[in-house]
Amino acid sequence: MLLCCLGQLAIGQQGMAPLQAPVDIPIGLSGTFGEIRASNIHAGVDIRTQGRQGLPISSTWGGYVSRISVSTGGYGKAVYVTHPNGLMSVYAHLRRFAPKLEAYIKKWQYEKESFTLQHFPKKGDLPITQGELLGYSGNTGNSFGPHLHFELRDAATQEPVNPLRYGIEVADKQRPQLVRLMVFQKHANDSLGVVQLKRPTKVNDSLYTLPLFKTGGAIGFGLQLFDRQDRSWSKNGVYQIRLFINGVEQYHYRSDRMSYTDSRHVSQLYDYPTYANQRIKIQKLFPPLHQEFSFVSKTKTGFVTIEAGNAYQVKIEVEDFEGNRSFLETYITGTAATAHTPTTPKNQKLLRPDRDYLFDFEGSTVYFPKGAFYRPHYISINGSKDTLFIDRDRLPMKKALEIQIPVNTNDTLVQRQTFIAKRNAKGAPSYIGTRIKEGYWLAKTKGLGQFVIARDSVAPEILPANFKPQQWLSNYRYLKVKIKDDLSGIKRYRATINGQWARFEYEPKTQTLTYDFRDQEFALAPHELQLTVEDNCGNTAVYETTIFRKYGK
Repeated sequence: MLLCCLGQLAIGQQGMAPLQAPVDIPIGLSGTFGEIRASNIHAGVDIRTQGRQGLPISSTWGGYVSRISVSTGGYGKAVYVTHPNGLMSVYAHLRRFAPKLEAYIKKWQYEKESFTLQHFPKKGDLPITQGELLGYSGNTGNSFGPHLHFELRDAATQEPVNPLRYGIEVADKQRPQLVRLMVFQKHANDSLGVVQLKRPTKVNDSLYTLPLFKTGGAIGFGLQLFDRQDRSWSKNGVYQIRLFINGVEQYHYRSDRMSYTDSRHVSQLYDYPTYANQRIKIQKLFPPLHQEFSFVSKTKTGFVTIEAGNAYQVKIEVEDFEGNRSFLETYITGTAATAHTPTTPKNQKLLRPDRDYLFDFEGSTVYFPKGAFYRPHYISINGSKDTLFIDRDRLPMKKALEIQIPVNTNDTLVQRQTFIAKRNAKGAPSYIGTRIKEGYWLAKTKGLGQFVIARDSVAPEILPANFKPQQWLSNYRYLKVKIKDDLSGIKRYRATINGQWARFEYEPKTQTLTYDFRDQEFALAPHELQLTVEDNCGNTAVYETTIFRKYGK
């Protein structure tokens, strides 16, 4: 029922050279294409690098570098290569670039005086041959362990396609694992109730069963599941799922191609309340009721109406890319549908997605724009001038809500240091981007919870990591500095050596700034280092010292 026609996938396949794997080791995956994660749909494959950094990464085909990205979040250090076959390949979380790419991007970093940047070389600037070195594997950006995030995209549309369809070989004789089945009751107002959540019994290597159960009315299904490959114990996503009722296919999911906009609404593909409360991800086996996805057809609803006195066979077939399959079977005896009478919760407000809402609490306001939620919801909301209780994190939001709290001081320093914070599970405030507008502190967020006014008046801390002031560093290749902030987080930094901008690389995971002495030549033996670090509330720390190093790199 899904996803795309295979003709779309065969971008330039006629006469296309075979894909060369980007890393020369046996490939194991820690993430699969189309994997449904809590905050996104995975747009590539994550290739394990044996727990190491520094493995050579090479281009899968010839072409030219069309984009280089350097960021402290997201993909970290990433290279994008456009190929004549109509595809673009992406290599993310690199530790460093290949020498010719490093020299190219360093020139632009010094020109812009910024470590982070996005640059788009012209077609003739950086030609690449198949198998040419692009960089070395790492752990930069939003990465939680060394690996290579590898993508293939349709170069014309930028839509990601499944790299395994182009010949990346992954040893895999493991069948998908089926953990829990959820049965949903669909009500007249399109809300969902949970009939049951049960663990199936594993009968043999491929078959899971559940005892017969009784229910009636319109029902749908969800499944907690994962897949593994031979060289990886990571719990990855599956390639395709089919749902059959009495032998008739009711839903078909297959991850071949997707749109990047799909990831914005990933919360509609799993049962959000179960995940929010129990951290159990139940993938829905029916098209989302309130959001369309590029890869999900709505010609079949995935729901079945169970009629009293009838018997139904439910069969779910789950398959990975290598064709390993697992099956779940159960049976339903139909009963009379239980009438669902919506109740109005006490002290809660009904918010509809086709309207906007403004709530006022002693001058502090909470604004929900039209389309903030996917469907109507009752929520609890109350508060005072500086503390707002906006339900709890149990509902997925489509658009951010807006909080405004009156500025209560004329002290510009206090104003700058104050922000709207969300209390975490332990009650501690966590920073939300806040600005002052027309006498209010203003913040936007897509998460519900408790919000308070907080203040960060402490400047970041700067500490030398591998040197001491007045030290000779002629035999050192790198200069390392630790920077950290106690609350609002690091916003920006700037370093100079002898008054010239110096390219210090920031790694938030280790709170480290690193400078490579090979970047520049300095004529003087004493070098004056100045480092300025600012947090998100404008508190600034300055570190100055003298170090010694002989002339040259």
